[in-house]
Amino acid sequence: MTALVGTGTLLRFALRRDRLLIPVWVAVNTLMVLSMPNTLENLYGTPADRADLLRQMDTNASLRALIGPVFDDSLGALTAWRVGVYAGALAAVTSLLIVVRHTRDEEESGRQELIASGAVGRRASLTAALLAAGVANGVLALLVTAGLAGRGTAGALSLGLGLAGVGTLFATTAAIVAQLTESARLARGLTAAVLGAAFVLRAAGDSAKDDGSSVWTWLSPLGWLENLRPFADERWWVLGLFAGAVAVQTAVAYVLAGRRDVGMSFLPTRPGPAAGRLASAGALAWRLQRGGVLGWSIGFFLAGVVYGGLAEGAADLVADNDKAREIFERMGGQSGLTDAFLAAMVGMLGLIASLYVVGSVLRLHGEETSGRAEPVLANAVGRLRWAAGHLLIAFGGSALIMLLAGLGFVAGHGKEAGAILAACLVQLPAVWVVGGLAVLLYGWAPRLAPAAWAVAGAVLLIGWIGPALDVPRTVLDLSPFGHLPKLPGGELSWEPVGVLVVLSGLLVTAGLAGLRRRDLTA
Repeated sequence: MTALVGTGTLLRFALRRDRLLIPVWVAVNTLMVLSMPNTLENLYGTPADRADLLRQMDTNASLRALIGPVFDDSLGALTAWRVGVYAGALAAVTSLLIVVRHTRDEEESGRQELIASGAVGRRASLTAALLAAGVANGVLALLVTAGLAGRGTAGALSLGLGLAGVGTLFATTAAIVAQLTESARLARGLTAAVLGAAFVLRAAGDSAKDDGSSVWTWLSPLGWLENLRPFADERWWVLGLFAGAVAVQTAVAYVLAGRRDVGMSFLPTRPGPAAGRLASAGALAWRLQRGGVLGWSIGFFLAGVVYGGLAEGAADLVADNDKAREIFERMGGQSGLTDAFLAAMVGMLGLIASLYVVGSVLRLHGEETSGRAEPVLANAVGRLRWAAGHLLIAFGGSALIMLLAGLGFVAGHGKEAGAILAACLVQLPAVWVVGGLAVLLYGWAPRLAPAAWAVAGAVLLIGWIGPALDVPRTVLDLSPFGHLPKLPGGELSWEPVGVLVVLSGLLVTAGLAGLRRRDLTA
C-alpha cells in the first residue's frame, strides 16, 4: 500500500485542475446522446418509418461502416446506433487527455519530480490519473443511464456502462503509452492512433456484415460497444471484455511504472545531431509540431474521401423523410439534398478543425510551462518571433488540413471540385476565430489558457447538436460557424467571411500584445 500513499490528495488536485475540462467534455458527450431520442422520434415517428430505415441500413454497407448496424427499431436502440460509436470515441478522447495530462505531462514539466520528493507513493500519480478518468466516465455513465431510463432501464444502463467501458479502456491504454514514451505529445498521438485503428477495424467489419459478427468488429473496443446491443436484447457478458482488458492494461501500466525512473521512458527520444540544424524559432516550431500536422492531414483527407463517397447514398436514405431532410438543410443549406449533405459534412470537419487549431496554439503554453521556452528566448529571439512560428503552423496548418479534406471530398464524390474546395476553405475564418480566442487567453491569462478547449467544445456542441434540436437562431449565432455561407449549393457572401477574418486578426493581435507585456510563467 505504500506505493499508493498520497493518491487521495493527488486525485483531489487532479479533479481541481480539471474542474473545467471534465465537466465540459462530459456535458458535450451527454447532450449528444440525450438529444438523439427526440430527434429520431421526429424523424422516424412511426414503426413503418423505423422498419424502412432498418431495411435500408441492411443494404447500405457504406453507412454501416460510418455509423454501425441497427439491431432493433425502438428509439433507444436507434439512439445507441446513431451516436454510440461516436460517444464512445469522445469518451476515449476525454480519458486519454486526462491520463496523459496527469502523468507524462507532469513528468515532462518537472512537477512530478517535485511531487515525488514528498510523501507520495511510486504509483500514486498514475492511480490518481486513472481515478480522475474513472470519475469522468462514471459521471457520463450515470447521466446517460438517468437520461435514457425512460426508454428502458436495462438498455440505458448497458449503454452508459458501455460508454464508460470504452473510456476507461482507453484511459489504461494511455497509461501504458505514457510509460513507453518520453513526450506527452507523442503519448497523446499514439493513443489517438490506437483509437483511430479501433474505428477503422470496426468500420471494416461492419461494412462486411450487418449483424456485428465480423472478426474485425470484435477486434475493436468500439465494436464491443455496439455488440453490447443496448435496447436490443442486451449482451451483458460483453462488459466482461471491457473489465478484463482494463484489468490487464492496468496491471501492465503498473508494472512499467515501477520499473523506470521519473522522467524516463522505455522508448527514449533519439539524440539529435551533434551540430544543430534548426536556424530559426519557426524551424523549431515546425520540428515540434510536424507530427501533429501530418496526422491531422491524413485523417482529414481520409474523412473527406469517406464522406464524399457517402454523399449520394446518404441523400437517398433521407430523400423520403421530410424531417431528416430539414435537418440536413439546416446544417448544410437548402440547395439540393446531396449538396446539403456535403455542406453539413464539410461544416462538421470545420468544427473538428477548431480542435486542431486550439491544440496547436496551446503548444505555446506547453513550451512555456515546461521551461523549454526560456532557453530559446534567452537567445536573440523575441517573444513575437517565437510565438509567430507556432501560430503560423496553427493557422496555416488548419488551412492545409481543410484543403486536404476538400481534395478528399473531390476524390470520393468525383463532382463539383471547385465548389467543394471553396466550401472547405470558407470554414477557415470561423476556425481562426476559435484559434484567436485561444491566443487571447494564452496571452493575457495563461492559467486560463486550457479554457480554450471549453470554447472549442461549446462551438462543437452548438454546431453538431443545435441543428438537430432546431435551437433558436440566436443560439446558433453564438458560434462563428453559424455565420458562414452554406457551401456547396448556397450563395457565397463575403461580408461575414471578411468580418470573421478581421475578428480573428484582432484577437491574435490582442493576445500577442498581452504576451509581450506579462512575465513568463514558471
